[in-house]
This record gives sequence, C-alpha cells and structure tokens, in this order.
Amino acid sequence: MKKADKLLIRALKGETLKSPPIWLMRQAGRYLPEYRGTRAAAGSFLDLCYNPMLATEVTLQPIRRFGFDAAILFSDILVVADALGQKVGFEEGRGPVLEALKDGKDLAQLGLGKFHQHLGPVYETVSRLRADLPKETTLIGFAGAPWTVASYMIEGGSSRDFSKAKSWMYGRQQDFAALIALLVEATSQYLIQQVEAGAEVLQLFDSWAGTLAHNDMRLFSLEPTRQIVANVRAVHPEIPIILFPRGVGAGYLDFAEAGVFSALSLDQSVPLAWARDQLQPRVALQGNLDPQLLVAGGRALRFGVGHILNRLGKKRFIFNLGHGIVPETPPEHVAELVKLVREGAG
Repeated sequence: MKKADKLLIRALKGETLKSPPIWLMRQAGRYLPEYRGTRAAAGSFLDLCYNPMLATEVTLQPIRRFGFDAAILFSDILVVADALGQKVGFEEGRGPVLEALKDGKDLAQLGLGKFHQHLGPVYETVSRLRADLPKETTLIGFAGAPWTVASYMIEGGSSRDFSKAKSWMYGRQQDFAALIALLVEATSQYLIQQVEAGAEVLQLFDSWAGTLAHNDMRLFSLEPTRQIVANVRAVHPEIPIILFPRGVGAGYLDFAEAGVFSALSLDQSVPLAWARDQLQPRVALQGNLDPQLLVAGGRALRFGVGHILNRLGKKRFIFNLGHGIVPETPPEHVAELVKLVREGAG
C-alpha cells in the first residue's frame, strides 16, 4: 500500500472519510497484560524505551489486538532531556524524576554532543517498526513540545503549579529562552531523524500548554512548536504533523489560525460544536473521547462515541481520546470502541 493511501494520512491531507481512522494515545501500555509482561522483562522504564526489540514489541501489541490505523512509537518525551545530558529516571507510583535544573550553570552542562548517539536505539526502533507493521498501518513518531519538556527539566518531575518553571520564565528570562531554544533545536533534529528512520506522521505533545496564560501560551507553546514544524519541513516538506496543546481552551483557535499544523488533537474539555464551527474549517481534528468513558464501556461509551462522530466525523477527522488510555481500562472496551467507530456508532 502506498503511503498516500493510508487512512490516517488521507485524513491528515484533508480528506473526509466514511469511517474516520482511529488510534489512541498510550495505546501501548499498562492496560494490556502482554505489555505488563514485556515491561517486567525489560528492567526499568527507560531500559524498555532504549531496547529496540522490546520497544518494537510493545508498539506492535495493540496493533495485533485491535488493528488500529496507526501505531505510535513506544518511547517517552523525556528521552530528549536524557539525551541532552540531564539525569532522568522513573519511579513506580511517582513517575518521572529528574535532577532539576537550578540555574544557568546547570543549563550550560547540557548539549547536543552525544544527542543522536544516545537516541540511536530509538531510531532503530522506528526502523524495525517500519519493517514490521502491517502495510496499511501508519507509523507515528513523536516528541514533547519545548514548554512541557522544559517544565519537567526545571521542576524535577510533575508539578501542580509549575512555580519553578514559571519563575524561570519570568525571573530568569535569558536562561529560560536559552533552554527553549535548545529544546527547539534538539526536538527538531530528533523528529527529522525519526522521519529518516521511517516515521510517516509526527505528533508533538504539549501536555502542559494549558497551564500558561494566553500570551505566554503564544510565546512558549505556539511559537516554539511552529519553529519545530518549520525546521522539520525544511528537510521533509510533506511530513504531516499533529499538535496536542492540551488544556488551552479557546487558545486552540490560535493554533488553528497558525496554519502550519496538519491536525490539532483536542482534549475532552473542548466543546464539539465550537470545534466543528471554529477549528475544523481551518485544520483537521483529532480526539476527543474522555478516557473514563473507555473505562466505563457499554451505553456510556456508545453515546460518547456517537456524539463525537455526529459532530466531527463528517469532515476531516481522526478518532482518538482526549488524553491517554488509563491503566484500569478493560481491553475488551478498546475492542468495542474500535468496532463502534468503524460501524459509525450505530
């Protein structure tokens, strides 16, 4: 099958399809028993990310089970920080733990010197996937957007108020600008290499974009991601790029009006009629089922799927969640979701 004939790519190019393509964020993960088995064999979470054989296996697991229209590379947004030289780890029950950047001296220790060497196993995983995926399945590469990755690097992990990251933004403006610039360059190079290894579509995750005031969102979420798109497309002009600026509300319109993204992925808080009328004429949309409806299944799931398809499915659209699959999701509900989407939810 030619790349241009794949359903996801057709939707990203602006085609309205009878049944929208479907894939799910975090579709390879802890809700699958086969993933848990592979994860236990890998050692640490980062060991799994950097093991091409095992990372390929867990990426393929949901494709074998559910036949999604796309597979997304199994990795993590923080491998970029790790490859730049920051100490990164993951603790069970806590999530990512980083040696937090405190000032410009810490920032000066980071760099691109061994960046691609460090990420070589990820590129190998992409190449393996490109060879092993069914011919009709699109391969998605991804990275974290600069603001979201920077927030982890400064906070040292997850945060409720992002006070340290914002103190850099407002009080260490030169250091903060230098960090964002480094992440724009690193992320651009990372994504270019993923495309050269075989990725057919890219997605940028700006998971914490919604924590920024509107003007800051434009400066530190929209502008850096726009720069990354320009950098990648200077090398690969035709590559479709999806952006997920989670939680930005009416700010989605700023991203749609930028005119550079192939699609915007919507979180579940976005009103569907507004998205249909204000966003979809400007850009393809992806989303935005509440992941908890996937946990619930049954009537609630059927209603939620039908509601989204009726509002957004009649134009350029990709079915997905408003965020990632949660670990308590029953796999049989995922199978039910795929069937509902492909049958038009009745």
